[in-house]
Formats: sequence, C-alpha cells, structure tokens
Amino acid sequence: MHNNSDFSCREGRDMSQQKFIVPFKGRITRKDRERLKGHRSFILWFTGLSGSGKSTLSHRVEELLYQQGIHTYILDGDNIRTGLNKDLGFSEEDRKENIRRIGEVAKLFVDAGVVVLSAFISPYKRDREFVRSLVPEGDFIEVYVKCPLEVCEQRDPKGLYKKARQGIIKNFTGIDDPYEEPENPEIVVETDKMSIDECAKKILDYLKERKLLEVD
Repeated sequence: MHNNSDFSCREGRDMSQQKFIVPFKGRITRKDRERLKGHRSFILWFTGLSGSGKSTLSHRVEELLYQQGIHTYILDGDNIRTGLNKDLGFSEEDRKENIRRIGEVAKLFVDAGVVVLSAFISPYKRDREFVRSLVPEGDFIEVYVKCPLEVCEQRDPKGLYKKARQGIIKNFTGIDDPYEEPENPEIVVETDKMSIDECAKKILDYLKERKLLEVD
C-alpha cells in the first residue's frame, strides 16, 4: 500500500527521466497501415449521460463497419475500467485521468490504422478537447448521444440512477456531478427520438460523405 507522499515522490522521479526518452521511428507508418487495411483510421468518440445509449450505439456502428470490412475496436467501461483503469475512482481528478489514459490508447489505435469507437460519459469539455488535441485535425469525431436526463433515468439499465438517488453511489453524472454538453460536436443523435439504427445510419452517412472509409 502506497501513501500519497510515496506516489508523489515516485511520480517526480519518473517524470525527471522523461528528457532521456527518445522515441524510435520505425519504417512502417500510419499511412502504410491504412493502405494495408484499405481505409483511414480515426476516433469516434461517443459522449452522453449514463443510459443515453452510447454503448448500444457504438456496438451497432461497429457491426455495420465490420460488414464493410473496416477494422475497428471499441473502448468502453467494460474493457477499460476493469483493466487499465481499475485503479481509478469517480472523483473529478480520477475522471480526468481516466479520459487521459483512454485518449492515449485511442491515439495508438489511430496510429495502428484502426477505427476506434470510444464510449464513455466523459462529462467534462476540457477532457474531451484534450483527446481531440492528441490526433491530427479531423481524426477526432465527437458523437453527442443526446438524451434527456429524465429519459435516461427511466431507462436506468444498470440501476445506477436509483443508487445515486439513494446516496449509495457518489459523484454520479447528472445527479450530483455535472455533465457539460458538447458545444460543437461533429454529430448529434437524439436517442429519445431516433431508433438505434437511425442513429447509426446518421453516423455512417457522415463518415461516407467525408470519405473517411476510404484510403488516400
């Protein structure tokens, strides 16, 4: 068990070594990997309240992309919070670190020539903008999965809102923690008004219009 001072000291030592890290530049580039796969790579970042339909929609979009021969991978709480980020809680600072790590992983997938679909509440604008800053312009596509809080709470597929209302879960987005709506997302889908297939079609239409499913 480490106390905070131990962690701070360790972190300080680790950071002091950063200046000695010299990345090795291989001969195979992202463009090479994209040509091999036959399509561009980018991030589809699904953000919205719990219960808005992010995971359901991201998996439906992945299915449709897979049918077209597009190489994809989904990042969500099931594979991130139970592994890479299982040491993080849900405080504002831990949420920030959660998104930072996810962003860095997504960046690696883009370099690998893979379309990465990231489905997280990601409630803070600054954290989403940080991920956007990690990749070239046009490679981060923010999908706002918009749904009123009352509808999300009625759905409550995992019973989380009920526990948050009872005080069992703290720092729950939409109840005692804020959700900052995207100001200029590339795509907005309203899951209380549209079916999942209608939402998925809107996303795929966007990708096709911008020729993101082709390779330069």
